[in-house]
Amino acid sequence: MKSLVRVLLSVLFLAAGALPAAAAPAARPPGPAPAATSATAPAPAADTAWTPPLSTRGRYVVDARGERFRLRSGNWDGAQGSWNGSGDRTDPATHHSGQDSHGIPLGLDRVPVPALLADFRALGLNSIRLPFSNEMLHTTAPVPDAAVAANPALRGRTPLQVFDAVVAALTDAGFAVILNNHTGTTRWCCGLDGNERWNSGRSTAQWADDWVSVARRYRDNPRVVGADLYNEVRRDTWDDPNWGLGDGHDWQAASQEAADRILTEANPDLLIVVEGINWTGIPLDGLPHERPTLTPVRTLSHTLVVSGKLVYSAHFYGYTGPRHSGATGLGETHDPRYQDMSRAQLEQTLYDQAFFVSAETGTHFSAPVWISEFGIGADETGAAPRAWFQNLTSYLAGSDADFAYWPLVGWSTTAQGAPGGDSWALLRYDSTGRRSGALDPADWRTAPLTALTTAPGRTGRVPATPAWYQLSTDHRDHNASLRTRASGDWDSGARKAVCPDGARLTGLAHTGGRGLCTTSDLRAPAGGHTVVRDEAYVPPGGDWAGGYTKLQCPAGQFLIGYSLRGERVSAALCAPARTALPPAAGRTLWFDRGDNRPPGAGGGDFARGHYKGQCAPTEYAAGIAFTTRAASRPSPAALLCRPLVYGLSEVAINGGDASSGDRSATVRVAA
Repeated sequence: MKSLVRVLLSVLFLAAGALPAAAAPAARPPGPAPAATSATAPAPAADTAWTPPLSTRGRYVVDARGERFRLRSGNWDGAQGSWNGSGDRTDPATHHSGQDSHGIPLGLDRVPVPALLADFRALGLNSIRLPFSNEMLHTTAPVPDAAVAANPALRGRTPLQVFDAVVAALTDAGFAVILNNHTGTTRWCCGLDGNERWNSGRSTAQWADDWVSVARRYRDNPRVVGADLYNEVRRDTWDDPNWGLGDGHDWQAASQEAADRILTEANPDLLIVVEGINWTGIPLDGLPHERPTLTPVRTLSHTLVVSGKLVYSAHFYGYTGPRHSGATGLGETHDPRYQDMSRAQLEQTLYDQAFFVSAETGTHFSAPVWISEFGIGADETGAAPRAWFQNLTSYLAGSDADFAYWPLVGWSTTAQGAPGGDSWALLRYDSTGRRSGALDPADWRTAPLTALTTAPGRTGRVPATPAWYQLSTDHRDHNASLRTRASGDWDSGARKAVCPDGARLTGLAHTGGRGLCTTSDLRAPAGGHTVVRDEAYVPPGGDWAGGYTKLQCPAGQFLIGYSLRGERVSAALCAPARTALPPAAGRTLWFDRGDNRPPGAGGGDFARGHYKGQCAPTEYAAGIAFTTRAASRPSPAALLCRPLVYGLSEVAINGGDASSGDRSATVRVAA
């Protein structure tokens, strides 16, 4: 074990992330993902002609008018830390690329802020990903005067106060700002640095507390539009992060918890950016290891208490790979890097590991995907990495993707004027403030980046379309309704799941406790809910599931939630409709012996590996049936599905497969 620890300490140089390696069931042909239908036009230069706050509609980020806002972003790093972890912190040589950021955004020692922002705009950017560390939030010592030499008005301020000034300058200039909790300590990533997980060195609750504090701090600035929850979640020496296991390393659960707290306690207008898992396993041939990124989202996605706020994120660098950590020498595995792939292989890999989330619309996991880090050096001469960068930027342009280059600002000389600094930065400044980089035609990256920032894409208003939400009671309650939360615990001791406000329950799994919701304006604006624990609302002669216990909503109400005790159904949660519902008996949808979902219905597989049922889009769910007979599972077995509109024919709504033995899938009377 000691030798294994030595190997880990030597080789877990988990480079700034890329995309993972699990095959997605639905692949698409090679080539850039097609831009969605609608008007396209060349992307305009960054300007202030957008209206906050930002939200999402399907795969797009939109502004308050419903107009597409493509995130053309750069990472202005520094406030997350630059110290490499050894040597004197005051010596620039011990900092990344010899650049001591002093825990504030880079470049403030060399260039006045207005000049920096003008250069950002010249690059065609409209938004900035602004990393910070938890340590920065609590540091009380002022930054050295030298750290802000080009901006003397910032002298004597703490790192957080400098950060405040940068945020204000960016937003005053019209940029959208997405805050990114990059590290816990102001130390450069990405190995065994104490910044592996959101809860490295702190509890999940403490981490979420910091996020609530930050979100409140900028609540009155509407151009602070997003909270990027944590950067590149990865393994430490001993333990992997996971997606959905319910333990202290469950990133899916922790990000859901922090997101809901931010939206309820701080600012309901913020976009919530959730990055996939950057690394699991030990990077040695013969041992399990991979970069999962967004592949787990297909099975378990996020449903937030405020809908239309979720963005998923992935990072991609050529020197890493789906199963390659980016290490060289000791610890380098024989897995391919992304830059080793052909263009077709790269595009298919990108789709399988990230872009399926935005390309497969109308599923519970559909959301915008933001490639919030990618980059390469201006001094790169290798044919393979250069080809990778060309192929990646071409794919991002062709798929009309949201993106953020890493990094935006860096040095081109040491403090003494000798050549140095970070060749990856798009904008490099010497000790006198003179600029070089991607705004200069001599930089080989200029052409592909210009093609990306000016690529035609979706513009104008994005119409609202039905959205789908997954409910999960795997390890805890999943109450996504603010109205229901305000009413207290409606079934104490049971695991409860409730659709977001503005949605109705449309599907259930026979086992596993998962459910599916879809957007709906059916709920009355006033009035509470009804908890149904017995057959009190089943009318005489209305036995729609003979021999089964039926939890049926009262007349004029529909299902928004359910609860379980173990596997057994405990209660149904119903809400009153805003208008009269058709007086139809409905149909019984059995799903205890197979899948019974309408062909072509939205939502996707919301309970992979489990039998499930789903009402048609033209129906609402009004009841749950289950049995407590010996040798039978007491879990949901059938739904009562009723038509949403008067006069709807049975043929129009009965698209489900009645493959449930000799039981009829339809016992309804005509509307």
